[in-house]
Amino acid sequence: MFAVTHGITTPRSMAIGHNGKVASCWWLSGAYSLSDILEITGRPSVSGDETVTDARSESNHSSGGAAWQIVVRPVIESIMRDEQVPGMVIAVARCDEPPTFLAIGTDGAGETLHPETRFPVASLTKLATALAVLRLVDAGRLALDDPLASHLPEAAAAHDGVTIRALLSHVAGLPMDIASDAAPYTPALDWPTLARACLVMAPIEPPHTFVRYSNVGIGLLAIVVERLTGMGFSAALESLVFAPLEIEGYLGVEPPHRPARITGALGAHEGDDFELFNSPFWRALAMPWGGMVTTADGALALARAFAGLPAGYLSPDLLAEAIRNQTNGLAGDLAGLAQWPQCPWGLGVELRGTKEPHFAPSQAAPTSFGHAGSSGCLAWVDPIAGVAWAILGTRTIDPWGLRRMPAIGAAILSALRT
Repeated sequence: MFAVTHGITTPRSMAIGHNGKVASCWWLSGAYSLSDILEITGRPSVSGDETVTDARSESNHSSGGAAWQIVVRPVIESIMRDEQVPGMVIAVARCDEPPTFLAIGTDGAGETLHPETRFPVASLTKLATALAVLRLVDAGRLALDDPLASHLPEAAAAHDGVTIRALLSHVAGLPMDIASDAAPYTPALDWPTLARACLVMAPIEPPHTFVRYSNVGIGLLAIVVERLTGMGFSAALESLVFAPLEIEGYLGVEPPHRPARITGALGAHEGDDFELFNSPFWRALAMPWGGMVTTADGALALARAFAGLPAGYLSPDLLAEAIRNQTNGLAGDLAGLAQWPQCPWGLGVELRGTKEPHFAPSQAAPTSFGHAGSSGCLAWVDPIAGVAWAILGTRTIDPWGLRRMPAIGAAILSALRT
């Protein structure tokens, strides 16, 4: 689906873990309550369709042990029942600790989910594309305020005010999607065809007047990455993002095992060889705005990269700028799913702000950030609570995501309060 004072980095704080030891934390810690959402009277039994996994061999006391799974499980089960979501995989991490996981249910084909299950993650791909751009900024290959015209002079979008920064924060005035006649959805469609279509899309409004979520803008950024690296975008993403972050990620490359099958709103090609999310054809398109396949661990790692993990992946000043609001109070629209009178956005990451409705809970800090994906997923970081989570569901996000994902995030924040 489908944007922090300048130059200031988040201080590294010290938090006391549940094992009584001092734990290093990249974020400030906070406390949340969920007494109005659910009451836990005891540990529920683990069914055959649930997997609780710790990424480490030792007990995960400093991440609250299995406490968050106990709190979150009934929330997820309620959502699955009410919203017809066959299953979910959740990844959660505190501070700079390894993530822990909860997998419940199945995919749309009835295959049991596991923490390592691969998912089509739709617009979480935008996080990866933004990170590729930011890595090149850090390397001095381009600057955030470079005009698009200096890199893609032939692009119809290369107007005054359309910069790399504007494209990353969705204020370039571009339409959400490529015109269908510019890249028909036929067996001949591929990424080069989509790239050419991005180059002929012109702005539909002046830049810096509205936050209009745009796949076109992300496509143009991918072309910039290709020009600067001399590599196809999929290869550049592997080099700049997947490999250094140690993510199992695929863009335009078929994974070794079929990803989780998604149910829900699958478009006009539901059930045929061109079905959204589920077909090898769709995955081969390598769309830099929505075609990636990864695991819950990979989705979480993309969001945590904007929080400075691993250390040194992005420079401190660029990290601070990436999660600073770039939209200056502008109103915005999220792919027709929500409209907000103020739509804060960073450099590739959406900021929570005071948006309602939203996929992240109101308990999350206004400075929290991440991204959602129309296949039914969310990756989010609350730097005040020192908690990050990823939700990968097996039903498309509309309408259950805005309605019910906040309860999952609120439960996680409650369970991991200090």
